[in-house]
Amino acid sequence: MPCIPHIEKNFGSAQNARIEIARETGEIKVFSRKTAVSEVTDPALEISLDEAVQIDPEAKEGEIIEMEVTPSNFGRIAAQAAKQVVVQQIREAERGLIYEEFLSREGDIVTGIVRRQEAKNVYIDLGRTEAVLLPSEQIITERYEHGDRIKTYITEVKKTTKGPQILVSRTHPGLLKRLFELEVPEIFEGIVEIKAVAREPGMRSKIAVYSRSENVDSIGACVGPKGMRVQAIVQELKGEKIDIVKWDTELKEFIANALSPAKVVSVVIDEDQKAARVIVPNHQLSLAIGKEGQNARLAARLTGWKIDIKDESQLDVAEEQSLDEVDQSEEQGVNSDG
Repeated sequence: MPCIPHIEKNFGSAQNARIEIARETGEIKVFSRKTAVSEVTDPALEISLDEAVQIDPEAKEGEIIEMEVTPSNFGRIAAQAAKQVVVQQIREAERGLIYEEFLSREGDIVTGIVRRQEAKNVYIDLGRTEAVLLPSEQIITERYEHGDRIKTYITEVKKTTKGPQILVSRTHPGLLKRLFELEVPEIFEGIVEIKAVAREPGMRSKIAVYSRSENVDSIGACVGPKGMRVQAIVQELKGEKIDIVKWDTELKEFIANALSPAKVVSVVIDEDQKAARVIVPNHQLSLAIGKEGQNARLAARLTGWKIDIKDESQLDVAEEQSLDEVDQSEEQGVNSDG
């Protein structure tokens, strides 16, 4: 009962009190309940038999005697106490609902408005609550200004004493995957499937897609008419370049596709080392490796295999060296026979 805190404050928590509320008028009365005894040892719970008889002439030892002890200002103060308790309970209920709502949305995208930055943390207004974008989850090339409307990926929802704490990310690979699901109906409907994602946030990404239908081109669906779908995602990610490649059940084919836009001559697989040696045309080597090795790194992450890239001239040199080694060993064998 909301007015109980006021009872405890005025009469002590050890008091045995009864509260009576008139439903029609809202009037509140407080009665102290004490046991009639011949000798009082606990004044908070006991009353002498002589005093009890004055209140109730028929009182006997061991009976409970009630006395009204309602303070003159009790109604106003009790109302204030009741309001505080009710407001607190409503807040706790709201926090619980918000926590459950966002807990079920972990791994999903939310849209919010940047409100402020504190200690490099960016706080994003989600409407009913705030989300926190930690420095480690921010794209280093982005600047977050007050009032910016951005999409983020929910990585974790924590329950704290101050309410739910929602942690979001702009760098997580899941953000790219969810953006494609929003922009490409074929992915949302399950016709086109995203098999793998690799990101260097703010710079470049690769995404491997597969079509479950022979009538639907997986790459074309993701690119969209005149490139509109992928461009919408690039714009949301502030210019991050995106390579869309075709996933293939044949590993050699998939590795070759992953090195797009470079063209691949051949792929040799080493199952034991989980590594692949890729041969590209001479003029395609720098494209296959990419700026500072970026294309090769992303292809390796996308496929999960180590990739060693060589051009055809390097392959020819390696083959010549192998032949020379064979010739030398043969000559040594002839000399030893002689």
